[in-house]
Amino acid sequence: MKNQAVLEAACQQIEREARAVAGVAQLLNNSFIEVADLCLRMTGKVIVTGAGTSGHAGRRMAHLLSVSGTPAVFLHPMDCLHGTMGAITKDDVVFAISKGGGSDELNQLCSILREKGTKIVALTENESSELAGLADVTVLLHTPDQADPGNVIAMGSTLVSGVWGDALAYVLMRLRKRSWKETLEIHPAGAVGKMQTAPEELNRLEQ
Repeated sequence: MKNQAVLEAACQQIEREARAVAGVAQLLNNSFIEVADLCLRMTGKVIVTGAGTSGHAGRRMAHLLSVSGTPAVFLHPMDCLHGTMGAITKDDVVFAISKGGGSDELNQLCSILREKGTKIVALTENESSELAGLADVTVLLHTPDQADPGNVIAMGSTLVSGVWGDALAYVLMRLRKRSWKETLEIHPAGAVGKMQTAPEELNRLEQ
């Protein structure tokens, strides 16, 4: 194994993924505002769903939304098709994550939920996909070439959807005027739970 070549290959991939993440700031548009507004007005919770690597990114997104004050849970689309969708109501907002927008189980779930009147947000890079056509709001998240190796393995694209979700959670936290006291109350375990002094409050955003 040639150590220098290995390190160079690793650095190149990190740089590709870093560019993908940095590029998300240029992708933010009115769809971000629409999603934030949906989350503020909803009387239910956010349901994040997705299959494969998108699903793993979705679990993280749901967790961070909940921690920062927007109730959210992750449900796998196939589990939903076997009855778990009973947990989803028309008062909820569904975030459906699929890079290509062609996941059969995800699209079947969204089609059923749309009939029930549940609001659907699609996170995809394919504007003409079936998923985009089922959504009330479509968030287009482009991943630069080779940030996903071979445009097959979802490395960069899951970071792209992840950082978009981070930005949403952060903005919603400020719009809700959520205090660190509220956050620490629901996080009693780990190093965070042992904090003696809360951080300085974030500047509030006006709705």
